[in-house]
Amino acid sequence: MEEKMDNYFKGRGAQLNTTNRFLKQSYAQEHIEGIDEDLLTNSKTQVFYEYPKKIVNRVESPDIYSIYSMNPYQGCEHGCIYCYARNTHEYWGYSAGLDFERKIIAKPDAARVLTKQLMNKNWEVQPIMFSGNTDCYQPLERKLKITRSMLEVLLEFRHPVGMITKNSLILRDIDLLTEMAKLRLVHVMVSITTLNEELRLAMEPRTTTAKQRLKVIEELNKAGIPTGVMTAPIIPGLNSHEMPAIIEAAADHGAVNAGYTLVRLNGSIGTLFKDWINKSFPDAADKVMRQIAEVHGGQVSDGVYGRRMRGEGSIADGIKQLFNSAVNKHLRGRTSYELDIKAFKRPMERNGQMNLFTSS
Repeated sequence: MEEKMDNYFKGRGAQLNTTNRFLKQSYAQEHIEGIDEDLLTNSKTQVFYEYPKKIVNRVESPDIYSIYSMNPYQGCEHGCIYCYARNTHEYWGYSAGLDFERKIIAKPDAARVLTKQLMNKNWEVQPIMFSGNTDCYQPLERKLKITRSMLEVLLEFRHPVGMITKNSLILRDIDLLTEMAKLRLVHVMVSITTLNEELRLAMEPRTTTAKQRLKVIEELNKAGIPTGVMTAPIIPGLNSHEMPAIIEAAADHGAVNAGYTLVRLNGSIGTLFKDWINKSFPDAADKVMRQIAEVHGGQVSDGVYGRRMRGEGSIADGIKQLFNSAVNKHLRGRTSYELDIKAFKRPMERNGQMNLFTSS
């Protein structure tokens, strides 16, 4: 990686706070020489608490396999510069930039709310995606254990769930996941975007290493928990060439399947990503931005369902061929079971009592 600027915020993905589209006013530091202290500093992470009335939300996008998603956290300290969830932080009055990484909203009451929703007689049992937005195993989970408490509820109700994470903290909950897997209630995808540690540190500064993520795939599958690899997002000109190697490494560690999506820089993410790549990889910046635009019809993002996550054109076609070739070579014959939606039973229906929580 080229030498960083003096004002580069180490340990953060975003290097600025973009303007919140929902706010009428914002501040900007236009003349640094006239101000005694910088307005924007690499401050510590702050945690805020929110108590929603529901935790499971219906997914309207036809690009997503799951009907439901749930998110115990908003904002994510992992700091992945490309994260599509950054834009949602603006709904909370924050920026999609540095605020997204250092102002984390936690939902400590999530397990109780989940229980209430599953007890509703009109509840439609379908797999829930955990999480649809930010990583449910981000660093704060080690302390708050919200994700674990929600898994306990899902196991108690025999409710299916699909999980995606890039944090080895998921191994802490291998006891619950093993029990769920025996009942065909869980499938896990581990996200790996690069095997290049230098690139990971810049692009996903507070995530676990690729080596650790491969270990997660291995340990979960050894425990009987079907686990695949998600090579997402693929960024043309930056990590796209790594896809075959990532899939091969994941297969060697027991992965049962693979998936991918192309990066799309919608909303404020376009500004953040362009600023980041110019500061982190200035020599490659123009090429990468040009190729991202090429796979999205001349723009850095495409909102059309069915096309926005796969792109179009020769570069997108080449990436698709790389993926299919790697899967056919390294994952042929491996399948993950379908989640069982018929196993669902409310605790009172199964044993006549409402013992909803096991030890954490």
